[in-house]
Amino acid sequence: MANGSTLNPFEISQQQLDKSAEKLNLDPQVHALLREPMRVLEVHFPVRMDDGTTKAFTGFRVQYNDARGPTKGGLRFAPDETLDTVKALAAWMTWKCAVVDIPYGGGKGGVICNPKELSVAELERVARGYIRAVGRFIGPEKDIPAPDVYTTPQIMAWMMDEYSKLTGYNVPGVITGKPIPLGGSLGRGDATARGALYTILEAAKVLKLNLKGATVAVQGYGNAGYHAAKLMGELAGSKVVAVTDSRGGVYAPAGIDPEVALAHKEKTGSLSGLAGGKAITNQEILELEVDVLIPAAIENVITAKNAGSIKAKIIAEAANGPTTPEADEILYKNKKYLIPDFLCNSGGVTVSYFEWVQNVGGYYWSLEDVHARLKDKITRAFHDVQRMAEEHRVDNRTAAYMVSVQRVAEAMKLRGWV
Repeated sequence: MANGSTLNPFEISQQQLDKSAEKLNLDPQVHALLREPMRVLEVHFPVRMDDGTTKAFTGFRVQYNDARGPTKGGLRFAPDETLDTVKALAAWMTWKCAVVDIPYGGGKGGVICNPKELSVAELERVARGYIRAVGRFIGPEKDIPAPDVYTTPQIMAWMMDEYSKLTGYNVPGVITGKPIPLGGSLGRGDATARGALYTILEAAKVLKLNLKGATVAVQGYGNAGYHAAKLMGELAGSKVVAVTDSRGGVYAPAGIDPEVALAHKEKTGSLSGLAGGKAITNQEILELEVDVLIPAAIENVITAKNAGSIKAKIIAEAANGPTTPEADEILYKNKKYLIPDFLCNSGGVTVSYFEWVQNVGGYYWSLEDVHARLKDKITRAFHDVQRMAEEHRVDNRTAAYMVSVQRVAEAMKLRGWV
């Protein structure tokens, strides 16, 4: 079991599964199979560096469960990547795909490297080397990687090209998150934040909260955080009053222009020092008196220590794993409406699924089509979870797990695995 001192991400994912399995009276055989990934691949591959030396890199790919379809999930380039992190993220991808009801299982991958220390040419060689190492284990019908931390559409393009060389023909459906000219989908750029916005809109209806003029705090100002801040203003009429990144940020009750904040971050490398507000830390932003809190940074930021001090009415987890199990219990007891990560941030994988569908079908949709289909998928998923929470009188994360686990378990039984 996870505890407050270790915060092992995979143990946390197992603890969350165990809780929902108990509520569902899940078949012990199914439960045992779901506690561990089906396949774990570790690879070591050589890369020629710019100085002529050859360096060995370590990579991972975890295919957690494929009962509902090919596995799907991001690929991280990070210096501190660990197998336990990849396993946890693959588990969460399994539940994420199931809760939004798309025909995928969960997967995740990573390469231990620091992209900031690699030249563009070295980065390309790492990307291609990884695909050569895992190429036999992935494919449009097997396992479909996507961008994640420190991986980009350009890296996905190199990977798709390398896989296509291995097969001898063009295979755009092997990777999602590609540039538009290579089969990427319109609407992928802000999909995670847009999906989060659609869940916030529905949560506000449940709480009878008027989002027009409602105050919003966003922790983390990467792709998801920036787009969430922007869309909350544009589509919900809300007011962003606080933003932070890894180095801190600002609190400005009069409101913050998300574009001005982005320009400042791009110019200085941080949100610190943004004019018109008071300096604030990443811890302080979580405890502000706001209507909507959007943790969009890293895992384990809401813990047993600070959960009791959170005042926001809605906590929308745009990040993966920002709340520990102990904090979940406190937030639920305090009647805080939490939108769990694998529901809240499932817009990214949903539009990745749309990209794959377009690649396989060879027919591409308009931006309006993508937005309409995303809203429909996410809204249905939100209400599936809401109904489960009300019916079983459980917190929203447990309800989301129950919806997902039930769907995966049903697929496993229908296939005759148990």
